[in-house]
Amino acid sequence: MKLLGFILLVIFSSTPLCAAQRVESVQADFVQEKNMAILARPLLSTGKFLYQAPDSLRWEYFTPLHSVLLMDNGQIRKFVKKDGQFVEERGMGLNAMQVVMQEITGWLDGDITDTTTFLAKQIDANRIVLTPRKEVLAKIISRIELKLLDQSGLMESVILYEGEDSFTKMNFSGALLNQQIPEASFREP
Repeated sequence: MKLLGFILLVIFSSTPLCAAQRVESVQADFVQEKNMAILARPLLSTGKFLYQAPDSLRWEYFTPLHSVLLMDNGQIRKFVKKDGQFVEERGMGLNAMQVVMQEITGWLDGDITDTTTFLAKQIDANRIVLTPRKEVLAKIISRIELKLLDQSGLMESVILYEGEDSFTKMNFSGALLNQQIPEASFREP
């Protein structure tokens, strides 16, 4: 699931197919809605997303579980709050995220045309659909729909389809483009 989160945050911080302005930084709040057939109602999460060019990210969930994914100069770390303290988690999943991030950091520079991972198709002025090229990824993600705001570099929402009965929708608000972000935001939770 964290791998999917990283894919979403990288997509969010780029300007697919119609980049007009260089994205140096993005900050936004988000509400994530997880929908699955086995859930009586969607599972809601809230958080904040930060990106600083060229390769620093912070993806922080406040609810229901406080956790932080950090990427500083290409190095990924994950923290979960336990008993009032952030504890770093390690594992093979972080290695997979590192590989994916190397593939898609080009999107952060506005290059979100077809890649070795996704085919990109612009549906209209504000909507883009990404489809996985490889069958192994397509088993996890069938497609990703991006809805852009009119302002370059900002997303309104991202919907990640994970099968017939499962999708995750992220709505972004309070977005700021190209504002200064303290470097420490990407180093420690």
